Amino acid sequence: MVTGLNHVSIAVPDLDAAARELKEKYGLQVGKPMVNAEQGVRLAYVELGVARIELIAPSRPDSPIAKFLERNPKGGIHHFCLGVNDVDETTRGFAQSGVRVLGGGKPQHNVAGERIAFLHPGDFLGALVELEEHKSLGD
Repeated sequence: MVTGLNHVSIAVPDLDAAARELKEKYGLQVGKPMVNAEQGVRLAYVELGVARIELIAPSRPDSPIAKFLERNPKGGIHHFCLGVNDVDETTRGFAQSGVRVLGGGKPQHNVAGERIAFLHPGDFLGALVELEEHKSLGD
């Protein structure tokens, strides 16, 4: 079950320069950069109350973000992320409705170790969708 919008991810060629620009132009505070080795990215968040902006840059040349930046050298919106209670249950339900889950349906992990999955852009109005699992306190 989808629980809400988690973040919008913007691919950038230079994470530090993007963080400076957001602070100087908009007064937005970008958090500490982190690395997700599994996905080959450096990232940092702007916390905005109920949602976040995720700045994401490649940490290696074969990462999906590096490929995105080859096509979009200045960067741009890469995906948006929806929170879900259970990645497996949600992707199974979506797959039964004809939605394609990328990566063969095998969940990945984000930088915080939370389980994530991606949905094919062709199945969500042309937008790449990330699902991020957040267990409720009772789970």
